[in-house]
Amino acid sequence: MKKSIIYTGGGDKGTTALVGGFRVPKTHPRLEAYGTIDELNSHIGLLMAETDDPETLDTLRFVQHKLFTVGSYLATDPTKTDFRIESRVTPEAIQRIESAIDRIDGQLPRLNAFVLPGGNRASAQAHVCRTVCRRAERCIYRLTETGAEVEEPVLIFMNRLSDLLFVIGRNECVRRGDDEIIWDSKEGV
Repeated sequence: MKKSIIYTGGGDKGTTALVGGFRVPKTHPRLEAYGTIDELNSHIGLLMAETDDPETLDTLRFVQHKLFTVGSYLATDPTKTDFRIESRVTPEAIQRIESAIDRIDGQLPRLNAFVLPGGNRASAQAHVCRTVCRRAERCIYRLTETGAEVEEPVLIFMNRLSDLLFVIGRNECVRRGDDEIIWDSKEGV
């Protein structure tokens, strides 16, 4: 049986290869962007292990596949290689996220205050995913500030995804009968 090659030693000096072979420092904004997408995808996997809602699981599996493709897209610098990876974030993908947000939000009580992360493990994990998603979005925008072009649907998808993760967090409390933790502005003063 042939063994997979897990380590190469190529990154031992603080650089890594992008898709196409071009090497960049491990601190490069492109690496921060796709590395944070990878981190988000891992956190979503943990959220999936915590929920038993079939519609949420189906939506999150769709999201995981999209995020993996977005990560690959971001790991490719088209100015350094002829190799191209499409983001495959289409208007239909964004619409699917928006429809899921609308469906879930329509089942939730009206929100009149800020919600703190918690209530149960799945809800808390959804909020971790939401905040990592926001960080990934900031990393992608930081990458664009270096002159890199990022397809607009990727930016829209990431923005909608954090909204989706917020309503999933709320839904995980409500559907299980757990209380959402409402922020009290007087507490902690």
